Amino acid sequence: MNILVLNCGSSSVKYQLIEIESKQALARGVVDRIGMSGAVLKNTRSDGDEIVITGDILEHTTAIEYILAVLLSKNHGVLKSKDEIRAVGHRVVHGDETFTGSVLITPAVVKSLRDNIEIAPLHNPHNIRGIVACQTHLPTIPQVGVFDTAFHQQMPPRAYLYGIPYSFYKEHKIRRYGFHGTSHKFVAQRAAELLRRNFEDLKVITCHLGNGCSMAAVSHGVSIDTTMGFTPLEGLLMGTRSGDMDPSVILYIMSKEGLNYAEANTLLNKHSGLAGISGVSSDMREIQNEMEKGNKRAGQAFDVFTYRVRKYIGAYAAAMGGLDAVVFTGGIGENSAAVRKASCDGLEFLGITIEESKNTSKDKEKEIQTADSSVNVLVVPTNEELMIAIETKMVCDQQN
Repeated sequence: MNILVLNCGSSSVKYQLIEIESKQALARGVVDRIGMSGAVLKNTRSDGDEIVITGDILEHTTAIEYILAVLLSKNHGVLKSKDEIRAVGHRVVHGDETFTGSVLITPAVVKSLRDNIEIAPLHNPHNIRGIVACQTHLPTIPQVGVFDTAFHQQMPPRAYLYGIPYSFYKEHKIRRYGFHGTSHKFVAQRAAELLRRNFEDLKVITCHLGNGCSMAAVSHGVSIDTTMGFTPLEGLLMGTRSGDMDPSVILYIMSKEGLNYAEANTLLNKHSGLAGISGVSSDMREIQNEMEKGNKRAGQAFDVFTYRVRKYIGAYAAAMGGLDAVVFTGGIGENSAAVRKASCDGLEFLGITIEESKNTSKDKEKEIQTADSSVNVLVVPTNEELMIAIETKMVCDQQN
C-alpha cells in the first residue's frame, strides 16, 4: 500500500511516497519557493536517482501537480498510475480540542480546520491548501489529517490550563495544546520497541531538540504534559524562539522600544533563543564551534539551552512519579553528544548516567546510559512521515 505523505507550508511542500508494509520511502522531495521566482522541485528516489526541476509554481495546486508528474515520470518516477497511491496523509499543525486523533478528511473536517485558522494562522491555511490541491488532482483517493496537537489532547486540565480567567479558555480556547506530537509519539513507541517493553507500561520523557524544541512526559502511552503551549513559542529555548519567560518582559520591551504587536511577535519568534543570546547563530553546531573558540555568549546560550532541558527532565520525572527512559531526537538531539551529556549531567540522583563512549558513537539509533544506570537513555531518529503514513493506514483500515 503506497501512501503519499504531504507537509505543506506557506511556500513549500515536503513529501514522501511510503510503501507502508516495508515502511520504506520509495521517493521523497520538496517543492520550494512556491509563489516566488525560481521555484524548485527536488525529488530523490530510494535508489539514489535524483532530479531537480525549476519552473513557475505559483500555488499549491500546481506544486501537487508537479509532484505527481515526477512520481509518474518514466525516467525518474516510481508509479505507473495515480491509482497506485492508496491514500494521502497530511501533516496538519493544529487540531484544536476537536481532533484527538487522526481523521478521514471530509467537508466537515475542512470546515473545522478553517474555523481553527484564528488560533493557527501561520500553519493551518497552508495545510488546507494542500488538502484542496489533492482533492483536485486525486479526487477519488482518501485523505487523512494527522495533527501535531492530537497526541497531547489527553493531558489533564492541571497541565493545560493557564492561570488566567477561565472565561478565556471557554470563549477563546486559550490553553496549552502542545506540538511535535507526531514526533513524540513515534520516538516514544520506538523506544519501547528497542527496550522490548510494552509502550503502555513505560514512563518516558521525549526530547525533540531541533530548530524548534519541545519535550513531553509520556506516561503509560499517554502524553500528560508538554513544554510547548498555546503556540510553539513556550517552553524550551529554541533556535530563534525565546521559550519560557515572564510575560511582563515583552510588555516592558514593547513600551521601551515602541514595538507594535507584529514587531513584538517577530522579536520573540525570529530573533530570540540561541540566536538572541549568542549573537552568533541559531544553529547549535555553530554555537558549539564558537564555544570552542572561547566565545562566552555562545557558551551562555549553550548553558541556558541544556539547563532548561535538564530542568524539564526533573520536572517531568516528578509529574509522572518516576521515569523509565529519556529519548533524544531531532537535529540537535540526534547529533549533538555534547548537548545530550550536558542535559543529563547532575541527574544521577534520578538514576540517569551517560556512558561517554556510547554517547559519542556513530550509531544513529542507540542506548547511551551506563550499565548501572536505572533509567534508559536513548537516541532515536524521528520519522514523522512514517508516523503519518502509519496513522493514515490505520484510519483507512477503520473505514473498510
